[in-house]
Amino acid sequence: MPCKHSTQRRKDVDASPYINHPIAVASLLAVEAGVSDLTTLQAAILHDTIEDTETSFEELVARFGREVADIVMEVTDDKALPKEVRKQLQVAHAHKKSNSAAMVKIADKTCNLRDLANSPPGDWSVDRKREYYDWAKKVVDALPLQGGVLAEAFDRAFSARA
Repeated sequence: MPCKHSTQRRKDVDASPYINHPIAVASLLAVEAGVSDLTTLQAAILHDTIEDTETSFEELVARFGREVADIVMEVTDDKALPKEVRKQLQVAHAHKKSNSAAMVKIADKTCNLRDLANSPPGDWSVDRKREYYDWAKKVVDALPLQGGVLAEAFDRAFSARA
């Protein structure tokens, strides 16, 4: 499977390659949190694939197996819904996540906060950044996994809130 994110860019001022984000999420899990479960790490790399590319659930099942695809689906937003509804649903559904999906979600939010602190989108106001930090915290606080290395990493990233 060719890199589905190869033409995508992050929203930062430098428009860094998007693929850096899923790699950072998997790295946080593997290196910082010591996660060695291959299924969880594969899902971390693939976590935005269905949401942000033309990849289907069936394609992920065929290439990576049902378990990986199921985790990816757990962390995938329905882009047919308005952004505010998607954000509300992330908070409302967070408590239902499997342990693997919760780990991917915490790592994703942590990496997003790190990126927001270190290289924010040029057009984001301080208020918009604060809103993102606060929303990310609501999502993470609602997840079934609490405490541990991942929570500490999130808390450190959250402490950069403007």
